[in-house]
Formats: sequence, structure tokens, C-alpha cells
Amino acid sequence: MRTKRKLKNNARYHVIARANRGEMILGSTKLKSMFLDVVKRAHKRYKFAVQNFCIMGNHVHFIIEPLNGENLSKIMQWILSVFAMKYNRTFSFKGHVFYDRFKSKIINDFRQYVATFIYIMENPVRAGIVKNPALFEFNGVNFLKKGFYEVINPPDLPITLLVPGLLNTRITRK
Repeated sequence: MRTKRKLKNNARYHVIARANRGEMILGSTKLKSMFLDVVKRAHKRYKFAVQNFCIMGNHVHFIIEPLNGENLSKIMQWILSVFAMKYNRTFSFKGHVFYDRFKSKIINDFRQYVATFIYIMENPVRAGIVKNPALFEFNGVNFLKKGFYEVINPPDLPITLLVPGLLNTRITRK
């Protein structure tokens, strides 16, 4: 029997969903875009804020805040199952697309929020894909810098102050 997911009203969550068998199901631009299209559709169905995200080849990260009493599990179940159905239909596959259920961790305070935001932002840098996180096309920071708010919400003021160059200027790395 699996453990019950920890949920808290008005909380932000760090959410991770991993591909089944570690496969690169999101390896192409087309498939990453398809995943983002599902998230856009979810915004029409559920009320939630996305403060940051990163879509890698075999997993995704989000900072999500369910709004107006919405349930994190319902939001993520819808996103992952709709994507899985589209993915399986596209490739004439059957079966699981994602490994197990998504992982989530409640973000308890501002320090943890900032650390999680930066961790997600730096994911493609740590993977050796880019040297500058804003250059990774499927990273929330890239969307924030371009002002694309269909998937992600505009950044909180503290984040714009703590993450240098987030808006309208290049992020520089040492």
C-alpha cells in the first residue's frame, strides 16, 4: 500500500514526474511542445499557478500552486494521463508512459522556494545541455525572459530580485 500524498491548503509544491524505464520520451522539441500544450489545456480546466518548470528528456519539474481549492493530485493526474494518451496514440504504443506516480514536496518557506526555483532553473546546466539556463528552450526562465505566460505565471517580485537578470536582460553565469 502506497503512502498518502502530503497536501496542504495554499501550498506550493515541487513536482517531479519521471518517464517509465528512464526512456527519453520528451527527447524532441516536438514532444516537449506537446507536453506544454497539455499544460496549457490544463490551465483551462483547473486553477493553478506554475512558478517554474523544466522539461528534460526523461523527466519534468514544476513549482505548482493549486488555486481556489484545487487539488494537486487531480491537476497532475490530468496532465500526465492526457499527455500519456497523446504520446501513446502518436506512436501507436500501449501502457505506462510515466514511472510510478509523480513525486511532490511541499515548499514550506521562502528560502526553500528560492532554492527549488534555482534547482529547477539550473537542471539543464547540471545535465550539460546548456551553460546558461535561459538558453534552454523548455525552461521556465526562458519563458519568463520572453514574457510567455501561457504556461508559467509572471515571476514574484522577490524572485526577480534574487535571480539576477530574470526579466529583459541576459542571465550571466560565472
